[in-house]
Amino acid sequence: MSNKDYKKCFNPNKNFRGHTKELARYAKALAHPARIKILNFLNNSKYCYTGDFVEVLPMAQSTVSQHLKELKEAGLIIANEQPPRVSYCINKDAWEKAKKLFMDFFDV
Repeated sequence: MSNKDYKKCFNPNKNFRGHTKELARYAKALAHPARIKILNFLNNSKYCYTGDFVEVLPMAQSTVSQHLKELKEAGLIIANEQPPRVSYCINKDAWEKAKKLFMDFFDV
């Protein structure tokens, strides 16, 4: 690879931004099997409460809550607070965007 080709592929002087950052954020959120299981569970439900996940996943509630937090921070799920409980559902817009970014990345 020539130096010119290298610069086209990677420029260390530019910050990562745009689609690259979004794709990395989604990939990080999907990088744990429990989070994938949570998303599969939500995909088959309208919404779920934290306790619903604790019944399905072999984890403590605090661990499930941490995974839900990661998915929420990535924007893949939405938390609806209904004190004293919180329900969760998939953020359909972000989910579609994530699918498109992954498909574009893998040239599907």
